[in-house]
Amino acid sequence: MRTIKLGTSTLEVPVVAVGCMRIESLDLQQTERFIQTSLEIGANFFDHADIYGGGKSEERFAEAIHMNPSVREKMMIQSKCGIRPGMFDFSKEHILNSVDGILKRLQTDYLDVLLLHRPDTLVEPEEVAEAFDQLESSGKVRHFGVSNQNPMQIQLLKKHVKQPLVANQLQLSITNTTMISQGFNVNMENDAAANRDGSILDFCRLHDITIQPWSPFQYGFFEGVFLGNDKFPELNQKIDEVAAKYGVSNTTIAIAWLLRHPANMQPVIGTMNIERLKDCCKAADIRLTREEWYDIYRSAGNILP
Repeated sequence: MRTIKLGTSTLEVPVVAVGCMRIESLDLQQTERFIQTSLEIGANFFDHADIYGGGKSEERFAEAIHMNPSVREKMMIQSKCGIRPGMFDFSKEHILNSVDGILKRLQTDYLDVLLLHRPDTLVEPEEVAEAFDQLESSGKVRHFGVSNQNPMQIQLLKKHVKQPLVANQLQLSITNTTMISQGFNVNMENDAAANRDGSILDFCRLHDITIQPWSPFQYGFFEGVFLGNDKFPELNQKIDEVAAKYGVSNTTIAIAWLLRHPANMQPVIGTMNIERLKDCCKAADIRLTREEWYDIYRSAGNILP
């Protein structure tokens, strides 16, 4: 698996991250086979969150893989915290308690990466800084990042947080391209010109923060997948055409489209199907041409000015 550096950290991570949100849906034997296959093909970066399955996804992961130090050293584990029922919480107390719970469920002493999940408007950056310092000094967390945050929210954290923020997990797919489209439509009066995220794509590139696209096959907000969907005939026709050229599946091309962007993104795939997992990882070996990238972008209904 081709690797990239995660932000400004020393971590060399595979270009495809394995999302574990749905891993609780597998039984123990299926989970073990899925994780072992991931490791065998070089997809050894696993993304969790304390809310996935109410914590059961982390428990299932550790139990299925028979977590121990020799197993742990073969993988990189990222988890997220900050979402609570009906609210978001970036308080020092909640961050520290969440990490302790995550580590207990994953049966490990440390996380390679901790992300703050959805932004908390009541955040006090000084508290986040204290929590990060304590987690780093205790060895419980080695690297830190955020999820679903815009540039000003990141800058506010950085005013007090001394650790580099190495990743920002954001929704991005061929059909969810607002962060890309607004860059094409500067100084225009159309809907695509709306800057909904503060130019987060350019900001992350400028500050060496790795974007981790989530839901890379979804359209809307979890409305469904666009691959093979009758709602997107032109897009699927173009993806199938490019897939045939490279001798791969449409799944591979959807991930290759994200990997073609020079921001060096790390898509987080959520499939629990081993064959689809393999198809996603094959994208690491494909570099679409500029023409192919733009053809796919336009076939999703995006209009260049």
